Amino acid sequence: MGQFFNQYLKPIKLNDAHIDWNSEDLSYLSEDKFLIKFGKDVANATPVHGSDDLLKAHNLYVDVRIQYNDQGDFERVARQFGVFEEWKDGVPRAAYKGVVVFRYKSSRRRIYLVGPDSLRQLGV
Repeated sequence: MGQFFNQYLKPIKLNDAHIDWNSEDLSYLSEDKFLIKFGKDVANATPVHGSDDLLKAHNLYVDVRIQYNDQGDFERVARQFGVFEEWKDGVPRAAYKGVVVFRYKSSRRRIYLVGPDSLRQLGV
């Protein structure tokens, strides 16, 4: 029940479907396979540039990639989407290789917030 609970954690629904994880093939989550797939997904997302990232992303019906340049830039973009803005140890919280991925509202498409060095780190 910390300061961000109501805004970021309360809306998350706990899964109520039983999944037998021992029978699932999770090999795609090994770092080498995940890095390749995630890198392709980020690289294939449509780049959005400019000051009104929210409006531009909202009008596209594909996955979107928005580049941020530094912490202040990330916080500005994250604030537009209502994404958690906190940084920890020089990277946005919940980032992988500097990329924060989320779905906006009830959309099925993904929005990738991509750091200045993220594509290189992903090998694309």
